[in-house]
Amino acid sequence: MTGASRSWRVLVFAAAIATVASAGRAETPAQAPKPAQIDRNGVLILVRSSLLALDQANKTGNYTVLRDIGAPGFQSNSAARLGEIFAKLRNDNLDLSGVAVIDPQLNLLPQIEANGMMRMAGFFPSVPTQVNFDLAFAPVNGQWRLFGISVSIGQSGPAAPEPLPPPAAQKQPAANGAKQPAPAKSAPAIKPGPPEHKPADNQQPK
Repeated sequence: MTGASRSWRVLVFAAAIATVASAGRAETPAQAPKPAQIDRNGVLILVRSSLLALDQANKTGNYTVLRDIGAPGFQSNSAARLGEIFAKLRNDNLDLSGVAVIDPQLNLLPQIEANGMMRMAGFFPSVPTQVNFDLAFAPVNGQWRLFGISVSIGQSGPAAPEPLPPPAAQKQPAANGAKQPAPAKSAPAIKPGPPEHKPADNQQPK
């Protein structure tokens, strides 16, 4: 990708959300999200399978599989409709295959929303682009099924160059042939990396 940073954001949430929100819940106070009982392996499977399904759909132009792995609310979108929604990503030849080998970093740990959906968000760090995601899953027959997917791609910022070390002072011959003490070596600076957020090792629907 050249020039200014290009980014896309695609969001698919079924209209069923409005039905769920209005089904006798308008009079009750909204419940605060609570942590989802799912381990790290479960998170990786859900995130990678969803994004790789989107990647294959974009590359083939066939969104049937992406639609089929979704919850009934997600399937209210036809394969043709999904093709229209993700046309921008497909036309720009967006490649998401790197998510298969890169571990995601979560900035929103899996949580259960008031409507019963499980939501998580994060990013896959990569060069030159970074894949950001926001996913929602609905419980269907004891399993989490894709209900909403949001993907954005942005240019990664260049890393600042390391400062050059000061030039070493030229050694002067010591008087009476005595050896000069070796200069002390400074310890290398340790840069803290981004914190890795890991969900709790608990269980929720498979």
